[in-house]
Amino acid sequence: MTAQLPLNISLRDNATFSNYFPGSNLEVVTYLQEHAGLRGEPCIYLWGKCGTGKTHLLQAACHIVASRDLSTAYLPLSGVQEFSHDILEGMADMSLVCIDDIEFIAGQEQWESALFHLYNHMRDKGTGLLIASDSPPASVGIRLPDLVSRLAWGSVFHLQPLDDEEKLQALQLRARMRGMDLPADVARFLLRRCQRDMPALYSLLDQLDHVSLSAQRRLTIPLIRKYVERCR
Repeated sequence: MTAQLPLNISLRDNATFSNYFPGSNLEVVTYLQEHAGLRGEPCIYLWGKCGTGKTHLLQAACHIVASRDLSTAYLPLSGVQEFSHDILEGMADMSLVCIDDIEFIAGQEQWESALFHLYNHMRDKGTGLLIASDSPPASVGIRLPDLVSRLAWGSVFHLQPLDDEEKLQALQLRARMRGMDLPADVARFLLRRCQRDMPALYSLLDQLDHVSLSAQRRLTIPLIRKYVERCR
């Protein structure tokens, strides 16, 4: 069974647990792998800064639940202007609903009420919600007190950013998953000379993969330096 997605939203094929470098977030990854989509599991709430992999983990949970032939849905509220709060009513019977970026509906009464009712419905049925935000439940800006308390009832995890050594290992993992060889010295060069947030580094790695294939050369510091300087 495939995940249900609204409008033109699609899951990334590489958003899997095997392709996520956990760093100090191993407990979170293990918990999601063991509990996401299982009946009786309460709301799971992830929060952390941009670049800690919240979206990746939500989509990975969708992939693994769908692989068990269970129904699941993924909804990024960063695009809230593209759909109505009524969309949540159609997700109430899913085994797992993953809602990303709830800070974007904070203070919007109809959305908060719809999410509150979805939470209660899924809790009564024993199915689950996986929610992500940039802030913990108490400070995300939700005005409906009962919804704030519901979001804090379940498991709340704070995703930690990667340190430099972990970023290096994360880049090497992503490269291996793409069939690339990324030596440690090359990865360190990227960390020194390029944007250091993980989304930007992953995007650059994708670009460098195409450059390497086009040039039929391995990734080396001279090749990367030439590409980076050309793009400035």
